[in-house]
Amino acid sequence: MVPTAIELIGTALFALAILHTFATKFFNHLAHTRPAHAGLWHLLGETEVVFGFWAMVLAVAMFVTDGARAAVEYIDSRDFTEPMFVFAIMVIAGSRPVLHTVTLGVRGVVRLLPLPGSMGLYLAVMIFVPLLGSLITEPAAMTLAAMVLADCFFSRSISRRLKYASLGVLFVNVSIGGVLTPFAAPPVLMVSGKWGWDVSFMLTAFGWKAALAVLVNALGATLLFRRELAGLPLRGGDDESSASPAIHGGVSETNVIGAEGAPDSWRRSPGLQPGAIHDQAVQVPFALVVAHLAFLVGVIVFSHHPAIFMGLFLFFLGVAHAYQHYQDRLILREGLLVAFFLAGLVVLGGQQQWWLKPLLMNMSSDAVFFGALVLTAFTDNAALTYLGSLIDGLSESFKYALAVGAVAGGGLTIIANAPNPAGIALLRGYFDDEAVHPAGLLLAALLPTVVAVIAFRCL
Repeated sequence: MVPTAIELIGTALFALAILHTFATKFFNHLAHTRPAHAGLWHLLGETEVVFGFWAMVLAVAMFVTDGARAAVEYIDSRDFTEPMFVFAIMVIAGSRPVLHTVTLGVRGVVRLLPLPGSMGLYLAVMIFVPLLGSLITEPAAMTLAAMVLADCFFSRSISRRLKYASLGVLFVNVSIGGVLTPFAAPPVLMVSGKWGWDVSFMLTAFGWKAALAVLVNALGATLLFRRELAGLPLRGGDDESSASPAIHGGVSETNVIGAEGAPDSWRRSPGLQPGAIHDQAVQVPFALVVAHLAFLVGVIVFSHHPAIFMGLFLFFLGVAHAYQHYQDRLILREGLLVAFFLAGLVVLGGQQQWWLKPLLMNMSSDAVFFGALVLTAFTDNAALTYLGSLIDGLSESFKYALAVGAVAGGGLTIIANAPNPAGIALLRGYFDDEAVHPAGLLLAALLPTVVAVIAFRCL
């Protein structure tokens, strides 16, 4: 297959975008050392802006080489349902009533774990929230887990090694934790209908192996950092001394984030302000919790119908504004940045079929597993399985190898799995220069990825 000029340009820009993700820390450093153009450097240093920026460069190139009509037709042919869905589910899942409900569930599990300090909380978050993604979808699970980690761990004095290790384990566990059902993990969702994979098949062929790998990864990280976690007092536990000061001080500024007078640093914060998820100064009414969960379920059920789920999301915004006394700051900025990132990936990814599809077609089932494992680090894993679904006559072993390779490698980079940008958006503010170094993430995710590979290939 001979590529067209615009396909070659698209591939070159895709490669530049990947290189750009490794350079975000450099641009953030320039923003501090070159204040004359700090705004530009900050923009280029935003990880979530990278693929959207290069997608716009591709659109301009299309206007120049193919004309305005061809460029507009190409953009119109892209499916932006996933970016819109991730945006809506992030904001709803990150609201106080939903987050508080999940936190109560995690706290209940923690009480059953006789572990010192914050070990039990860390272990519970790393196991049960990623597995919950099989019901509420992976983007929602990523949002919830990242916000709990931000409030209870990352916002406190923990080591850089623990931060990167947590990010690596979280990304891998979320990627594989959504395969217990056929509708929660993007790479499985792209093929489950065509290949006839139902809940029963997913549980027997994928689910139990994924659950075991999630357990091993979470337990390994907990044991590796047991001294640091054991020495970290449990935040939001039953012990009053470990609770946030906001619990004892009545209604404070943390209760109405986004209201006039709230500290500006909270508005810019990539995650929750300290103490948010366990602040019980204002008890959220049960009916409001039910309403928020209903919005969450509604968006998930109609995830393939953007006109419906975006309508539900706008209705949710109205309810959240009407009862803002029971809300923390909605993560609209973070959600929009992640949607922009994924939309850019959709635009750039459409120009990669000329080399990805033939590459997959020429692989055996064994080779495709490791091929998908490596390729997913450089392109969205859902794109890989989608391309595989376009090929007729695939063996069952080939289908399985492609899917498990895609999900096992979903934690290696920010672009490997659709929910990863959400985790980066919520946690990167707690890293040096507010940037997660891609090499650090890759190294942190390698061992959990190996565990996933062993589970899927050897069990």
